[in-house]
Amino acid sequence: MSAPQANLEILPRSVNVLLALAVIALAGVPIFGADYTIGLITSMMIMAIFAMSLDLLQGVTGLVSLGHAAFFGFAGYALAFITPSSEAISLWWSLPLALAATALVACIIGFFVVRTHGIYFIMVTMAFAQMMYFIFFDNKVLFGVTLGGSDGAYLNFKPNAGIFDLENKRVFFYFTLVCMVGVYAFLRRLLFSPFGRALAGIRANEHRMRALGFATFAHKLAAFTLAGALAGLAGYLWAAQTGFINPELMGFHMSAHAIMMVILGGMGNFAGAAIGAFSFEYLLHLFKDLPAFGNFQTGKHWQMWMGLFIVALVILAPRGILGLVSKWLAKKDEKK
Repeated sequence: MSAPQANLEILPRSVNVLLALAVIALAGVPIFGADYTIGLITSMMIMAIFAMSLDLLQGVTGLVSLGHAAFFGFAGYALAFITPSSEAISLWWSLPLALAATALVACIIGFFVVRTHGIYFIMVTMAFAQMMYFIFFDNKVLFGVTLGGSDGAYLNFKPNAGIFDLENKRVFFYFTLVCMVGVYAFLRRLLFSPFGRALAGIRANEHRMRALGFATFAHKLAAFTLAGALAGLAGYLWAAQTGFINPELMGFHMSAHAIMMVILGGMGNFAGAAIGAFSFEYLLHLFKDLPAFGNFQTGKHWQMWMGLFIVALVILAPRGILGLVSKWLAKKDEKK
């Protein structure tokens, strides 16, 4: 099986039409939806950005990271640190600053981790993430900077976007939607650029790419840094939406959730990662709200139901939900 087929780089036209219709449907949510629904779907879109950032590493470059959440949480903390307690901070300089700081951290960590391969890469990324987690978890104040320790940090105001009032849930929803679509369009363009094709080649056979003269270390480091910055965008939006950030957002479970989102939706296309994020968050709420049967609290064991569902999906549809939909539509087109 070729790399594009295995990683769903090329989608049928009918699937692309469905994706466009899904975006249009999302744009209508603030018009017809209640505040709770708007907030929930905003969170799903933020998770979609987070999942797409990981898919650049996992689905395109072939690097499985168990520490990707470190950049998600770090950008949230960056926003909390630079936001005054008495007034909102400007979106137009706080966002670039938070992303630049996150990209710098990702570049420094990536300089060490991309030298490793396979299981060693997985373990080293997790080790760095756990180091960052415990730095923020164990210290309320470090070098004069208030970290908040295990209690986390709060933001009293959403960033100030000038004529756009991000305190309004509907405005913030549309801003997040634009960010999600922009990240998807950027990554799809990147995927078919010379840089993206080099990353796909590294995934397929790094030794051959190196023999052809490609600087594989530089390419992987650039991908790691870019993925960290995009995860930072998701973390920034999460902190702005919730007004709260804590070390748990850097923890192993958040990185594991991102991996499950990518696998659930389908790797290598970015739309699959976004679909996986929406599906994962929906199933999360669905399983948590399961009714009790006698003394057995079904909803408390949502991790078990989620695990069983993902195992079943991997067995029955190894290319994820997007691959399943693509296969179904392809068969439907053949019958016409």
